[in-house]
Amino acid sequence: MANEDTIKGQMKQAEGKAQDVAGTVTDDHETEASGKLKQAEGKVQETFGKAKDAVKDTLDKHDV
Repeated sequence: MANEDTIKGQMKQAEGKAQDVAGTVTDDHETEASGKLKQAEGKVQETFGKAKDAVKDTLDKHDV
């Protein structure tokens, strides 16, 4: 099961993509850049969540 960081990261990526597209459509470079940054933040958060899951799974597997 995905943990909270993974889910929040994916949501942040979706929000960032929407913001990126809105900036592109309206030719607002600041909004577009902000959306790309939010996508990157979301990817980092998602990756962190997946790493936490991997560590937890490894510990559970070895009964630590």
